[in-house]
Amino acid sequence: MEGTAGVSGRRHADESLLDDPDALAEHDPGGMLRFTASAGAQVRESAALAAEANLSLLADEGRPRAVVIAGIGTAGRTGDVLATVAGPRCPVPVIPHRSAGVPGWVGAADVVIAVSASGRSPEALGAAEAAHRRGARLVAVGAPDSQLQSVAERARAPFIPVPRRAPARASLWALTVPVLLAARTLGLVKVNEADLAETAARLDADADRCRPTAESFVNPAKSLALGLAGSIPIVWGSSPLATVAARRFGDTLSANARYPVVTGALGEAGRGRVGLLDGVFGGLVEGERDIFADRDETDDPDATRLRLVLLRDGGLNAEDDTDEPLAVEERRADAVQTLAERRGVRCDVVTAEGGSALERLASLMAVPDFASVYLALAHGLDPMAVPAITEMKELSNQ
Repeated sequence: MEGTAGVSGRRHADESLLDDPDALAEHDPGGMLRFTASAGAQVRESAALAAEANLSLLADEGRPRAVVIAGIGTAGRTGDVLATVAGPRCPVPVIPHRSAGVPGWVGAADVVIAVSASGRSPEALGAAEAAHRRGARLVAVGAPDSQLQSVAERARAPFIPVPRRAPARASLWALTVPVLLAARTLGLVKVNEADLAETAARLDADADRCRPTAESFVNPAKSLALGLAGSIPIVWGSSPLATVAARRFGDTLSANARYPVVTGALGEAGRGRVGLLDGVFGGLVEGERDIFADRDETDDPDATRLRLVLLRDGGLNAEDDTDEPLAVEERRADAVQTLAERRGVRCDVVTAEGGSALERLASLMAVPDFASVYLALAHGLDPMAVPAITEMKELSNQ
């Protein structure tokens, strides 16, 4: 049928497939699980490549008025990570920008960091060229020998080559580390070598826990994927850091598993979206269940229900005076878990671990990244190949 070329998979998840490593490999011909497991290696490689780039040029003119991180998709998420890791005490505005070009106010006093995994996205290229025309300091991050590198060379700007070893959505850490180190050169963020090493080690450890040969009952990513199967996921973060991880999970659930998902900050959810727990996919459908019956036996496989995923930071923000107090975040997270329980909406919790903001962020992203891939595989979907993306590009180019 026209419009469905390459579309395959099954409506209901096959739980048994996740505990069959051979079947997983067969359904993942592009190796998305392998690419996802490379996150720790990405941190190390990108840190080394950034060290070889002449980032000291950035510091010669002092602190900028503002920093714009230009990119779209996963590249755009690097700006969110920088803004969050820099925190509320960052001395200048850090502004993610997801459109072509740059904001109208950008000029010689500003820095533009253009990011593109392929090195050819119109958004990053347009931003790099606009920054050069306006005399802003420029840093470019992307594939070597690309159009973006050419623009950076014409502008005599630092370029950090990131080899294209994985799809963009599996290359978040490869793209993020150079952005963080460029910002460190400008004196905007405190990320040292120990933070990077601990973050890489955390990602390696989570990749081992989530490996394909680990069975579902001990594999947190497989367990999370099976819990989400057939649901409408709601992913909320308890803090700004956890909210970045929540939105990242929304990206991967949509692209890898093709699931619709609601994401955001738990504080904002309390202003209206928490009402979803009362709605037709939440409390109303759960209220029709016999509370004394075995849950698995009474579940209607065709009934769509909410599934709440709560990412809890429990962060180290005691010294950040402008941050929301940790106690407030924790009470809010406890409250939403109680609300979900009262309405029969199942809730998964991922809690941050680690001593630095970057490591805690990695601990909130790693398991969900794997879960999105396992959920795709359980439905018989190839997480690498997304026919709708290919068709949209073809139709747009026409």
